[in-house]
Amino acid sequence: MPTDSAARALSILRDPQQFQWYVIPFFALVAYVYANEIERRNWDLVFAGLAFWGMDWFNEIWNGLVFHFTQYAPVWGAPGRTAFLILIGLNIEICFMFAIAGITFAKMLPREKKARVLGIPNRLAFAITGSAFCVLVEVLLNAAGALTWDYPWWNARVPWLIFLIGYFTFFIVSFWVFDMNSLRKKAIVVGAIGALDVVSLVVFGAVLNWI
Repeated sequence: MPTDSAARALSILRDPQQFQWYVIPFFALVAYVYANEIERRNWDLVFAGLAFWGMDWFNEIWNGLVFHFTQYAPVWGAPGRTAFLILIGLNIEICFMFAIAGITFAKMLPREKKARVLGIPNRLAFAITGSAFCVLVEVLLNAAGALTWDYPWWNARVPWLIFLIGYFTFFIVSFWVFDMNSLRKKAIVVGAIGALDVVSLVVFGAVLNWI
């Protein structure tokens, strides 16, 4: 039997009546961020942003599958107010945020790949710091009831999995793509992540209706 939070999320899942007009300027902002980087030929940032976004979609898909197979709760849910709930733990606002988060964090990276921060390789240091910051934001969202956790191994008292699976992999993959020495390699990796996401959405969502 679904938890109360899971049931509330299901009640608004992909309900078009939730639509709010602020979605349009949010979309325009995302489009502007990418258009700006494309205009400047900042392909490192573009692909880093897409890699980060694609990793989030992957997480949201398996999170939806967790609910399907348990019929209890997703690992995280988003039953709060939203203009559109895409998947049980992913609303349109979160989606737009992750679409540009990778670009934002990659902009902070030092140009020197081998530079160290407090003795730690800077890419690793920024991945750790960025992940810790995102976990803190999630804790605040959970406290506000906007993001729900129903499992004892995924909450503010046990933040390690949220850190490692929820965010650290996003940063590591995004920064790895950012540092690749050819556009072809970047395109292949990002294309593979995107293809996996699309196929999974079609199979588990459109065809099987599991998510």
